[in-house]
Amino acid sequence: MTDSDGRPHPGPAGSDGEPVYADRVYRSVPGVISGVLLLAVAGWLIGDAALNGTGKTPWVSLAAVPVFILPVVAYTLRPAVRANARRLVVRNPLRTITAPWASVDALRAGYSVELLADGKKYQVWAVPVSLRQRKRAARAQDRAGRPQHTSRLGLMFGQGAEPSGPGVQGSADPNRAWSDQVVGILQEMAERNASHPDAAGPIEVRWCWWIIAPTLAGLVALIAVIAA
Repeated sequence: MTDSDGRPHPGPAGSDGEPVYADRVYRSVPGVISGVLLLAVAGWLIGDAALNGTGKTPWVSLAAVPVFILPVVAYTLRPAVRANARRLVVRNPLRTITAPWASVDALRAGYSVELLADGKKYQVWAVPVSLRQRKRAARAQDRAGRPQHTSRLGLMFGQGAEPSGPGVQGSADPNRAWSDQVVGILQEMAERNASHPDAAGPIEVRWCWWIIAPTLAGLVALIAVIAA
């Protein structure tokens, strides 16, 4: 499983003399790949139905475009987490949460990643939790804690085991699951930047109407075409 590492890129110095870094960006690469594949298959099926279908089939297929395509985009390609010295931006399928670091209470990873801010809880879709990765990470940490020994073939076992999964730039422990590494980095950024003068302010929640409205309109059109 491969995911983005959120590696920042240094930019020019800011007004306070400190270097300004581009936002760290985290998203699930497998989610993006699955979304692209779904869109490719849907485009082929819908195009074939629109060009070669008979009766109401072409119209039904065209009316189904926003009903299927937009949710796939929303749930696979859209989710992302962006973080800089001032704020955390969580882009979920249907809304975007902008939280200045001073308003962030905690980030935690249980069965899903959650942002706790101003007494409210928000899901973080862009950082999925993999229990399989966690089990693999636990086995890797267990192997790393065992005494090192050499086999009859000269292979080394025990300490110094390779990381169990994709490492994240800035993570203190590359043997943890990817989601746990990301949460650790974001939590550390929250603690470090909470006192930043530009990191204060209210949380902003914006709904993604460019996905919601066309999907609902397409659903109405699809029902009307089928019922006609």
